[in-house]
Amino acid sequence: MRTTLNVDERLLAEACRVTGITAKTAVIEEGLRALVEQAARRRLALLAGTFNRARAPRRRRPPRAA
Repeated sequence: MRTTLNVDERLLAEACRVTGITAKTAVIEEGLRALVEQAARRRLALLAGTFNRARAPRRRRPPRAA
């Protein structure tokens, strides 16, 4: 999808420099992916301790004999 964006040239140049990505479109796409992942992690962190019926997962290995 084509979209016209007004992007800070210095910010775009710095993003290209620190990521090593030279294509402007790829840099913007990578930034959007990072933003979506960050928002998902933030939503997940906000759920901490809110699922009351959660149980610990089953262990894959049987416990060791003492």
